[in-house]
Amino acid sequence: MTTTPIAAVDLFAAALHIRTDGGVRAAGRRTVDGDPGTWHLATFHVETDADVHADHWEMHPEADEAVCCLAGGVRVFFRPVEDGAEEETVRLGAGNAVVVPRGRWHRLELDGPSDLMSITLRSGTRLERR
Repeated sequence: MTTTPIAAVDLFAAALHIRTDGGVRAAGRRTVDGDPGTWHLATFHVETDADVHADHWEMHPEADEAVCCLAGGVRVFFRPVEDGAEEETVRLGAGNAVVVPRGRWHRLELDGPSDLMSITLRSGTRLERR
């Protein structure tokens, strides 16, 4: 048995990396890439749309993403799948989450300062300017 120090983790400064073998470790936060097969749980305090790269679409090709609003409010926009269709929007308040399907382009806009959490596989994440 290995001994891991037991200590609090500041989720606004680090992320939890959750491996498929059941291991969990606190490590650096990543927005667009990660270790293959490692889930990334990250929490963010955000104040402006620039903090959530609202001017970019984002897509995670390897897994769904849970976008969770812990405090404040956020709108999650989904790029249309078909040409000419409208964006879909899901509004999240404190305590709400939405599951972004694997491979679905999405972006965020804030209603005001907020605390958000995301959970996904980061490897292969792509950003594309709007």
